[in-house]
Amino acid sequence: MTKRHEAKYKLDRRMGQNIWGRPKSPVNKREYGPGQHGQRRKSKLSDFGVQLKAKQKLRGYYGNISERQFRGIYDEAIRMKGDSGAHMIGLLERRLDAMIFRAKFVPTVFAARQFVNHGHIKVNGKRVNISSYRCKVGDVIEVKEASKQMNLVLEAVALTEREVPDYIEVDHGKLTAKLTRIPVLTDVPYAVQMEPHLVVEYYSR
Repeated sequence: MTKRHEAKYKLDRRMGQNIWGRPKSPVNKREYGPGQHGQRRKSKLSDFGVQLKAKQKLRGYYGNISERQFRGIYDEAIRMKGDSGAHMIGLLERRLDAMIFRAKFVPTVFAARQFVNHGHIKVNGKRVNISSYRCKVGDVIEVKEASKQMNLVLEAVALTEREVPDYIEVDHGKLTAKLTRIPVLTDVPYAVQMEPHLVVEYYSR
């Protein structure tokens, strides 16, 4: 088991929230944090602590992407006109791994990254194996023909615990998806509240 695979089980408890809304989240059984000091009484967080937690939660939600990649997304968002926090969400949701997770082709965002890296996805008819690939409005994403009968895919499509958001047009018969518009924060079906404005404050200190 890799370090990153282990971390996804600890992240919920560290944040104190079931951030993916999973029925088997460890938070459902133990609301305190992991480790020998997890049951200590929590002190009130400083403004910095609140901002740091918001950053860790948002970054962790998208498969614990690297700090370098996440900072790059912030840097790009602040160069765009308008609400930088909203732009961050739009950029994160357009990642290829996030797109196939939202389309319910895989059960988790961690599985989505592996699925893309192993070459099971095409974008506009061409194989793409980079999970951070940024989709554009109108791009057609599809599961490769040879991968359509994988148990992982069939089980994910049948999941009832989450719905496909309305900014993605999905055909589960053909296993295709298309981004119809760039989402804003209120469009994204997070299981818990995300606060991208606090992430912007954290990086702009």
